Amino acid sequence: MGLPLRITFDDKDYVYQILNTNLINKNTTELEIIFNGEKVELIMDNKTWIQKDKSNTIDPNLVQALGRSVSLRLRM
Repeated sequence: MGLPLRITFDDKDYVYQILNTNLINKNTTELEIIFNGEKVELIMDNKTWIQKDKSNTIDPNLVQALGRSVSLRLRM
């Protein structure tokens, strides 16, 4: 995808980019994004988005908001 997308969470603005090379549809359960200059992988776990790799931990509520933002934009 590559276009910078914006999200506001907890009164702060963030910019992220979607890296997925596969077609994103309603069956997609993994997302790759660039967030704060770092690659972050999100996975769907029981209708909740969580961070796959815990090396650079992001607030779980922000991870959920990022997943929902992508889901709403791309009609997942």
